[in-house]
Amino acid sequence: MPPRDSYPDGAPCWVDLTTPDLAAAQDFYRPILGWEFQDQGAEFGHYTMCLSGGQPVAALMRPPEGAGELPPLWNVYLATSDLKAVHDRIADAGGSSALGPHEVPGAGWMAFAFDPTGASFGLWQPGAHKGSALVAEPGAMCWHELNTPDGATADAFYRELFPYIQQQIGDGTEFDYTTWKVPGSNDMPVCGRYRTAVRQPYWSVYFAVPDADAAAAQAQQLGGRLVREPFDSPHGRMAPVVDPAGARLTLCQLP
Repeated sequence: MPPRDSYPDGAPCWVDLTTPDLAAAQDFYRPILGWEFQDQGAEFGHYTMCLSGGQPVAALMRPPEGAGELPPLWNVYLATSDLKAVHDRIADAGGSSALGPHEVPGAGWMAFAFDPTGASFGLWQPGAHKGSALVAEPGAMCWHELNTPDGATADAFYRELFPYIQQQIGDGTEFDYTTWKVPGSNDMPVCGRYRTAVRQPYWSVYFAVPDADAAAAQAQQLGGRLVREPFDSPHGRMAPVVDPAGARLTLCQLP
């Protein structure tokens, strides 16, 4: 597929990993996802692009100075064509801003915030950097979901930021999952929200792999661990893992 150069407002468009050891992260992700890496240099804090087939699909970064004991985490950025307007709605909707709006010279504008349930998320208004150039291909992101114990509060908050059309999956009690669509997404969900009893809510990222079982075995050999054994779902074969530093992700063999 040709490289992707745009995302509708509200769609996850980019991910980066906050991790204390960039070299160790590269050693883990390179063989599993087939990535090459491109250090952006000291000027950008050695922010490191992850490339699949020469195309940017994710990035690695060290915790910002002064961030304290920030846990290793994959950060998910939601696309916006008007970052300031979305950012200005965060506090009124019950969230809190952590950073921004902030220009990334030559790339775009970003902000970082927390939703009312405690999950962190990013906002990205593209300049030269449009987001992940590949989606739903081996080595690239293929799904994102918010994991939180308070689904109703989360759904309401994000509806204040973007024109999400949220559809309940399951009965909403024993199994509570909503899929989120936005205008411009061709009536396809762009992400989801899963109500689950996590102590620290978080946005999760799924990366496509050719073989989930082989990728899961490789992750363990490289110092990661399985959250659960690979399993089949209507959307592919899934392998939730934790990398050696403690960041969570899901490896997905698409149908």
